[in-house]
Amino acid sequence: MQTRLDTTRIRAARRVIDPTFLDTPLYRCEALDPALGCRVSIKLETANPVRSFKGRGTELVASQLAGDGQRHVVCASAGNLGQALAWSGRNRGIDVTVVASRTATVAKLDRIRALGARLELVNGDHEAARERAAAIARYDGIRLLEDSLDTETCEGAATIGLELADPALLGAEPSFDTVLIALGGGAMATGVGHVLKALAPGVEVIGVQPLGAPAMTRSWHQRRVVTTDTTDTIADGVAGRYPIPAVLEDLLQVADDAVLVREASIVAGMRLLLDRAGLVVEPSAALGIAAVLEDRDRFAGRHVVTIVCGSNVDLDAYHRWIGAAARYGS
Repeated sequence: MQTRLDTTRIRAARRVIDPTFLDTPLYRCEALDPALGCRVSIKLETANPVRSFKGRGTELVASQLAGDGQRHVVCASAGNLGQALAWSGRNRGIDVTVVASRTATVAKLDRIRALGARLELVNGDHEAARERAAAIARYDGIRLLEDSLDTETCEGAATIGLELADPALLGAEPSFDTVLIALGGGAMATGVGHVLKALAPGVEVIGVQPLGAPAMTRSWHQRRVVTTDTTDTIADGVAGRYPIPAVLEDLLQVADDAVLVREASIVAGMRLLLDRAGLVVEPSAALGIAAVLEDRDRFAGRHVVTIVCGSNVDLDAYHRWIGAAARYGS
């Protein structure tokens, strides 16, 4: 298996990442089993100061910047990466600029500001933000952090895989046979997938993406980059249109499948996580549950791990979605 990632570096990353992001809860959630028809375990990546897995990668980036004496960095973000980079940069005296779409979740934008980053909003979607961030980096001569393309973001996320599959950390061999991973730019899927294929090759790695933002999934199935003109999903954290070729190459090596799920299933998954697990999550974090809801026969009798990857949600929108799920009997 040849990817851009390196298991030795991933192990070393645990010594760099602030422990507040490491060893997040992994537990069987039996209350979900009856609704899903399989055994379900949750890897809870929301139990940290930025409420998403992104801090694992930004810790690596900020540590390297500080070590090199660099004091400025810019990124494009739908919200979670920007919060994480702001947190990691603030702790190391690094000035952080985040570029985001004006349509991004307000709660995420407010948190970026609260963490001391400079926030620039652009018209258009996340791809417009990526273009603007690259322009700022060129003009100011500063580091551009590109999520998923920069291997630090993937190898930081890959430490989740160590916590899932490394007997030295678990104290035992992993008991699950499937891991469901939200698929957007690909950092988490390629990182966790890389580790699982190295340490637990029998575990099936499945990326899950919304039907309304299918670019990376279509690319995986066609084994070439497929772009889309628009996205239409509430799962803003995974709503990219232009897969990165190098990331797709990695994903082709480590993912066993990539599936698309409907918006109604995402909302139903959010409702289940609230009702059965007591978890308030953003739509991207419910993609794994949505995948099981849409294909119970495939997962029947299996032990499935779903990575709950973020809980930065606009509460007004959340209440609307959960209310809709209740009305439709989900």
